[in-house]
Amino acid sequence: MNPMIRNASRLLAVAALAASLSGCISLLPKTKPASLYRFGQAEVSVAKGPPGAMFGVMKTPSAFTRAAAGDRILTVTNGEVAYIAGARWVSPAFILFEEATARAFENDPGRARLIGRGEVAKADLMLRLEVTTFEADYVQGPKAAPEVVVRVRAVLNRSADRALVGDQIFEAKVKAADNRVSAIVPAFDQATAKVLGEVVTWVNGAGAGIKS
Repeated sequence: MNPMIRNASRLLAVAALAASLSGCISLLPKTKPASLYRFGQAEVSVAKGPPGAMFGVMKTPSAFTRAAAGDRILTVTNGEVAYIAGARWVSPAFILFEEATARAFENDPGRARLIGRGEVAKADLMLRLEVTTFEADYVQGPKAAPEVVVRVRAVLNRSADRALVGDQIFEAKVKAADNRVSAIVPAFDQATAKVLGEVVTWVNGAGAGIKS
């Protein structure tokens, strides 16, 4: 037999064997894909602030509790910390929170206006948010519906001299309707919206004395 024909036959035999093995052997274990969720979509309610001209607010990147900053959904049960299996945020929580904050100010008709990066505009105040708690607490045990807690520290400084304008803690607690991810996620959404509504209202009030 021609050597070239013999080599080709061997290659075909090896390929056929590999194809047959691939039908019954998986090199990688099959894992169920995680369901993806988001928060920050709920409507933010902001109390009407004092009238006057608009003022600029430069917001620094928010600080976020490390355990909850990623894409896993944090829970706490009797001091034990865990993540919900098979469920993830569509983006890291700190990114979704930043996006929700920007939307809260954009949709508010009040005086405060966030100044984006690279935007040529005067910043009268500087805002820093620190998310210290962002979790679902099983306060009534692991089988009961949890209570979502979102706690944020907000610090305002004047841009001109960095003088402290305000330093305040905002907190929202929203109990989930059921002990299911589909019910826990809306509780995160509502708690985030409540906190951001209070933050925007506070910033609007803090800028009452600013003349633009």
